[in-house]
Amino acid sequence: MKRNTLRPFPAVTLVMGENGGTRRVNSVHQVAELLLEHWPVANGEDYVAAVRICLEAMLGAVPAEAVREALIKAAREAGISVMQ
Repeated sequence: MKRNTLRPFPAVTLVMGENGGTRRVNSVHQVAELLLEHWPVANGEDYVAAVRICLEAMLGAVPAEAVREALIKAAREAGISVMQ
């Protein structure tokens, strides 16, 4: 399988933190970085699923759109507002 971390999808903007700062992501690489380095909680069923789906997308096993959907679910689980 071919690794591809730059696979784009329609952008998602998340409202991160109490200060209302936003983070816009539109690629598998950006989502993986966000989840692994900047996510406010490192647990939760949807969070773990999103990390796994990122890895699968990097390996070409799932489409980038699946990462977008998983990110939105993980954000809702973590109480992060999503602007699409």
